[in-house]
Amino acid sequence: MIILKIIANLIPSKDGRHRMRKIAKKYSVSALAAYIKIKCNNTEPHYYFSICAIAKNEGRYFAEWIEYHKGLGCEKFYIYDNESTDNTRAVLQPYIASKLVEYNFIAGKKKQRTAYDKCLRRHRFDSRWIAFIDLDEFIVPMKNETIPEFLQYYEDFSGIEINWLIYGSDGQKQRTDGFVIDRFRSHSLPNFDQNRHIKSIINPRKAFSFIGAHEAACLSGKTVDTNKKIVHKTFWEREPLQDKIRINHYAVKSYEEFLEKRSRGNARKHKLRNLDFFDQYNRNEVKNDTTMDKYIAKLKKVL
Repeated sequence: MIILKIIANLIPSKDGRHRMRKIAKKYSVSALAAYIKIKCNNTEPHYYFSICAIAKNEGRYFAEWIEYHKGLGCEKFYIYDNESTDNTRAVLQPYIASKLVEYNFIAGKKKQRTAYDKCLRRHRFDSRWIAFIDLDEFIVPMKNETIPEFLQYYEDFSGIEINWLIYGSDGQKQRTDGFVIDRFRSHSLPNFDQNRHIKSIINPRKAFSFIGAHEAACLSGKTVDTNKKIVHKTFWEREPLQDKIRINHYAVKSYEEFLEKRSRGNARKHKLRNLDFFDQYNRNEVKNDTTMDKYIAKLKKVL
């Protein structure tokens, strides 16, 4: 494993390094131990579909995000609070009390992958599927009524990689009241390059650890795209797929909210986002998308 890690660090291509690190982790001693532990455990998972997320000072967004995904079949949320100083804990408290949310405080910088790996280790036998997403990401099944209904078609695989669809600011400078999915209705063209990004829904019994924030190193089984094609290429080398399911990524929201997001720092890197991040992700080519109307209506009934 040490030799493979050294080789990985020498590879000039970022994608090449990722591939080699996956191989190194797959064949490590700890991966073998995890594989044996999994093979010896036949416990039935308590939940079918759960979500893991790390967040910092995003209290105002939690209720909408949780109720949205709860309405689409999420049974458990594993939340890692990265040193929030806002009202995050107060907003989450009713969900914690009801056991819908498991709350974890995690200190330090660049903790996204750490949180994801902790979740994998702790809840490997608790849930059949776990999605690893952010608070500005909403999973949208396009042909199924719920996310579990979609996942039932992928039972033979270790993970599914789901593409983004990036939403812009709709020209809004200031934060206003209302749901995120209602305030921002314009998005990028589906084939916009940044929509090649994926997030993963993982069978935790078949995954060892995360490679960055997007992909997991699997112990067994195959990871597929939403067309059930086994993933051999990195997501940058594949065209985005959004016809069966997608992740609406509200990357910037209003300009005021983008500046707040920037000041919170980055869960994967030590440096702040550049201001040109706003221009890169402020995509509004497709106007007034009505896909989210039925979900907005549901949210208005519960919030």
